[in-house]
Amino acid sequence: MLDYAANGARYWPGALLQRSFEETCIADGRSLKEAYGKLLGDGSPEEFWTMVEERLAAGQMRLLFVADRIPLELTAIVEFLNRQMRQTDVYAVELTQYRGNGDLRVLVPRIHGEVATAAKFPSGHRTTQRTTRADMDAVIRARLAPEMRRVATALLDHAAARGRLEGGTAKYPSMSVYYPVTGRQVPIWTLSLYDNPVKEDLAFSFGSITHHLGPDRAAAFAESLPAVPELQKKLEMQREKGYKGWPSVSLSALAAEPGALEGILAAIQELMDGQAASA
Repeated sequence: MLDYAANGARYWPGALLQRSFEETCIADGRSLKEAYGKLLGDGSPEEFWTMVEERLAAGQMRLLFVADRIPLELTAIVEFLNRQMRQTDVYAVELTQYRGNGDLRVLVPRIHGEVATAAKFPSGHRTTQRTTRADMDAVIRARLAPEMRRVATALLDHAAARGRLEGGTAKYPSMSVYYPVTGRQVPIWTLSLYDNPVKEDLAFSFGSITHHLGPDRAAAFAESLPAVPELQKKLEMQREKGYKGWPSVSLSALAAEPGALEGILAAIQELMDGQAASA
């Protein structure tokens, strides 16, 4: 279970989960419009799957152990994990089965871990608040060295002028950016200003790029990105895996590489203009 939780963001990008969901709907004979209508109401599928990616990356998830008998040792583990983790809720669901005459069967659930989870949030629920541009700017001014500050501000300014910024819901400040590409709003990158430990990363949403634009354009976009050593190592790994992950690069590495910022903005512009399709 903890292996799944720790590596979920690495192996389950939003584009992969979206494709699996839609393929399952088709296999079950359900229309995507009906399925998304029940799931999201009037919400956008692209925004939903981006939010799923963000929450997996932030560890904002719910873990369920389900069995016909939950031993005391597992209950103790569930309560311990809930006390230690703020972003993740852990439950154990005991499904006791009772059989009657014929085919009669009754499953009676008992949930372990609710008390420990409630103790984390005395009000009884999480308050979800999205990061604003003002939040990002405040952290950038207070924490980043001048050259890193220039990189972060230029990225956000470019996104505000040519794309759409969307604040994250994790406990640390983050913003994702959608750019218009061939008539679609495609998530391209996320800037995260982590608190514990303190680090600042720019992550490229190759899973979503591949899903929306195809592997050839994703590969061309990767080739057009600047040759920052820290980023290039991760892009090489993505090449082997079909460009389905979130390769990231620290702002300090971008700030230390002359022309890196300008190279990233030029690569994004090429992708928007369609030049990367034939690169």
